[in-house]
Amino acid sequence: MPDKRPLRDDLQATLDARRDLGPDYESALVESFVERLDETIAARVRAELDHYGPEPHKVKKRKSENHGAAMIPIALGSMGLGIPLTAIAAGNAGMVGLTITWLAIVIINVAAAAAIMRRG
Repeated sequence: MPDKRPLRDDLQATLDARRDLGPDYESALVESFVERLDETIAARVRAELDHYGPEPHKVKKRKSENHGAAMIPIALGSMGLGIPLTAIAAGNAGMVGLTITWLAIVIINVAAAAAIMRRG
């Protein structure tokens, strides 16, 4: 971190000059000190940018925003396969086959969603 001493010295010099010159020069003294303060702040910001780069805390787009898009093909595939599997299961195994079929579809969808969430 840059030395703060010169800025403190400038402030003390400004206060001393104000005391010596009186209130007539106060606005000019304040303006001069504010300009010096602005320059110091700008120099510190430039030093930080040089050290860390222009975007040190850039927030990357979270992958979680893509979770919904990744689930669309899985949901459509489940619906597409679920309709014929429902007909086959209900026709061949009745309510037990239908329940097992849809339970399997639900488990597959939950597992796929969990995998997608882990990746993101």
